[in-house]
Amino acid sequence: MDYYSSHISKLIEQLSKLPGVGAKTAQRLAFHILNMPKEQVEQLASSIVGAKENVRYCKQCFTLTDKELCPICSNPKRDPKIIMVVENTRDLAAYEKTGKYEGVYHVLHGAISPMLGIGPDEIKLKELMQRLQGDVEEVIIATNSSLEGETTAMYISKLIKPSGIKVTRIASGVPVGGDLEYIDEVTLLRALEGRTEL
Repeated sequence: MDYYSSHISKLIEQLSKLPGVGAKTAQRLAFHILNMPKEQVEQLASSIVGAKENVRYCKQCFTLTDKELCPICSNPKRDPKIIMVVENTRDLAAYEKTGKYEGVYHVLHGAISPMLGIGPDEIKLKELMQRLQGDVEEVIIATNSSLEGETTAMYISKLIKPSGIKVTRIASGVPVGGDLEYIDEVTLLRALEGRTEL
């Protein structure tokens, strides 16, 4: 039995299709939207449609942008000789929040995963190799520490090393505030191997 009119049910159904939004959250969002002033609802709808119509890949690093080049690639203060390879735009944003990285990025839009049928051709690897034809000194591989991320890192490293370009991998290990007794062996080993002098 439907508790709501078809318009409300349809709104809840559409919202529940968003990642991480279950039935209760969709219902809460739907009622919030219905209680918003009409102008705010129109702005929300307009911004969703506007983003969908105008956002595309940066022609250089493949992050999401509404211009030909993203703000990072078009910034003359960034060092184009150092490229950090990340899996997605959210990872890029996480590194940008540190405010310490001054190079540029390359967004793969995924990681190699034979189990999911994602091979090297399904991510932006060819585009990365084309960028390396220019003046590049270092490629920092910043894929996740998952099986897919590690597989992708090893694959990229094997592709790039013969060119003589320096290839590095971000360190991983014990998180700040983490208790050693609860951390898995692989993470502890990685932390030990990546130790630095104090």
